[in-house]
Amino acid sequence: MNSEAYGAHDGEPGRQVRRRTDEDVEACVRVLAEIHRADAYPMNWPAQPAAWLSDGPLLGSWVAELDGRIVGHVNLSRGDGSDAAPDVWTERHGSQSATAVVSRLFVAPEARGHGIGTLLMDHVVAEARRHGLHPVLDVIASHPSAALYERLGWELLATVDRQWPNQTVQVRCYAAPS
Repeated sequence: MNSEAYGAHDGEPGRQVRRRTDEDVEACVRVLAEIHRADAYPMNWPAQPAAWLSDGPLLGSWVAELDGRIVGHVNLSRGDGSDAAPDVWTERHGSQSATAVVSRLFVAPEARGHGIGTLLMDHVVAEARRHGLHPVLDVIASHPSAALYERLGWELLATVDRQWPNQTVQVRCYAAPS
């Protein structure tokens, strides 16, 4: 599979995932703002959303396009201590250095139902494995995106409380299927 761009694997035309460029960030922030208004993701709007999209020790960032429009985004990074899933994985399986964190996954409301979330997840899992890493992620326990991860066969490792600035949130920690 080409790591730079690839299209739909189920025959739906007009979809592709490709590496995010600097020129894509503004469009990603616009889509993220739509999602924040519709779904309250992210839970706390970042002061600098463009910088938030590139937080952490990134292995890569990708965008999904539908008919030439950016409609989705995902990051893959090394754990930096801010996510619980790498710690939970380590407790169960050994070295935390064997994990990669999937984050900043979002799909524009108007693009849902086109398999964009699955396309992004398939791509980011393949990228993690290409690096010899096992993908893990955290999601706020009440967020509906957990249904996507479960449908894709991700294993719920634990539900834990995390302290964020001025609040405690409950997050679900998932690992990709082996």
